[in-house]
This record gives sequence, structure tokens and C-alpha cells, in this order.
Amino acid sequence: MMEISKRDWKLFRERIPEWQEHYMERLVKEYIKLLSSPGNASDHFWELEERMKKDKKHPGVMIELNKSDAIWDIALLVKKKVITLVDLEGFSGDLIDAVKLILSR
Repeated sequence: MMEISKRDWKLFRERIPEWQEHYMERLVKEYIKLLSSPGNASDHFWELEERMKKDKKHPGVMIELNKSDAIWDIALLVKKKVITLVDLEGFSGDLIDAVKLILSR
């Protein structure tokens, strides 16, 4: 597997906060929908608590930035629907090809 270039690594570090913010906005909308649905407040509370416990571990919420894992992390973000391949515009063709290769496995 190729190593991420300095340029791609810099771009990844710049974009990850924005990607995560957009993902968390989607989560908040899902939480609002859950809390607004018919049913008992206690059921909503515990379901939300369980969801948030699970969601906190999602790469769209928390990810350890490590240069040697960056390409794998980007592929994971695509696979987990935090971002799409369109969001990789501006990255090198080599990185995009490497991500596509990982996703095809």
C-alpha cells in the first residue's frame, strides 16, 4: 500500500473536521427525529443514550489521525458514508485510486 503524500496528508487534516461536522449534523437530525416520534419519553431517552454510545465510536465522530493509516481511514470514511468519493476532489489521483482499490476488496 502506498504512503500518503505530504500534500494529501495536509489536505486530509484540513478536511476531516468539516467532514465530521457534517456527519454529526446528520446524526443530530436523526436524534431529533427519534425524540419527536410518538412514544414514551423514557423509551426515547434510553434509545438515544444507546445510539450516542455507539455513535461516539464511529469514525465520523472520532478518529485518531495517523499518517500511516490515513488512506485506510479515508476508505473507511467512504465505506461508513461519512463522505463520498466526490469529497476527495483535490486529492491526488494516486490516493483516490488507492481508496478505490481498498473499497473494491
